[in-house]
Amino acid sequence: MPKKITSYPLLPLIHRFINELKKGKHLQTNGKKLKSSSIQNYKYLELLLVKYCNKKNVNLRLRIITDLNKKQFDLEKKYWKYFYLDFTNYLYNDLKHFDNHVGRMIKLLRSFFNFLINEKGMNIGFFHKKFYSPSEDVEIIVLAQERINYLIYNTEMEKLLSDDLRKVKDIFVFGCAVALRFSDLIALSKSNLENINDRFYIKIQSKKTQTFTRVKLPIYAAAILNKYSKCYSHKILPPINKVVMNKKIKKLMEIYGFTEQHDKYRQRRGISEKLFKNKNAKTGYRFCDLISTHTMRRTAITNLLSEGLNEQMVRQISGHAANSKEFFRYVAFAQTFIDTEIDKVHERLSKKLLVIA
Repeated sequence: MPKKITSYPLLPLIHRFINELKKGKHLQTNGKKLKSSSIQNYKYLELLLVKYCNKKNVNLRLRIITDLNKKQFDLEKKYWKYFYLDFTNYLYNDLKHFDNHVGRMIKLLRSFFNFLINEKGMNIGFFHKKFYSPSEDVEIIVLAQERINYLIYNTEMEKLLSDDLRKVKDIFVFGCAVALRFSDLIALSKSNLENINDRFYIKIQSKKTQTFTRVKLPIYAAAILNKYSKCYSHKILPPINKVVMNKKIKKLMEIYGFTEQHDKYRQRRGISEKLFKNKNAKTGYRFCDLISTHTMRRTAITNLLSEGLNEQMVRQISGHAANSKEFFRYVAFAQTFIDTEIDKVHERLSKKLLVIA
């Protein structure tokens, strides 16, 4: 008589895993508790799996492979191969997700399987190692320093803004100077300010990476802080919700005339697709439509690198880890920006030489 195959329903296991993350029972490799944002990602994965099971009318299960014979093992291998293909098809075809999003979900799923094996001692096999996580390079949108200066020094344009948009402009300009994540930026309080020999600094520990950062403020950024110094008892910048900020940034950029056409592309299964602001009307994106709170940090990092500041120093300011893939994207982007500007100079010099000749 063949041995009974031990199996477990998958959804209760991932739910229990998330509860353990919340209680701090499962820690990162550095011994620290996972951030609430990371736990939220696992909750989203759980929701996707629930929706997938309901849509496909399946009950996902895990099997202990210790006593499986060759035929049973091959069937189990086939089961997870089919699941990966069907689940990713669901994410791509039904939910219309792009490569980066699908890749994040697959990475989280692999981490969950590793937890069951390494922490719970469940011999479920390593079929998940074959789960490929796709990725894509999404264009980095930044404002050139000339446009930042236009926002800072064009007083006539500022007169056209409402009080709310003036505050948004000040937050945006300040964010483009300090390279902080929006969550860290908007949480800044007066205790984060330092005045050393009439030079102002922001000192902060990143919520995401726990990295300590100290940033010297340019004169215009210090002026913004001075503007709001008596407005709030603790905070140094006007409080604003991220969703509202993103909406008003786009309006601000439109008023300042940053409205040139700017095509937007994303990848699905490695194939690039052009996106439209209005799909039915085939209305493309403008530059102002693509500006968000992320643009502040990206602009600050890119402009610092483009001006020749040492990569290690920029990382120290931005709070990126030494091996951060995201940071190296900024380095590559900044080099491309520099090359483009140098090409323009070379072209102008060539024209001058032709005139002389």
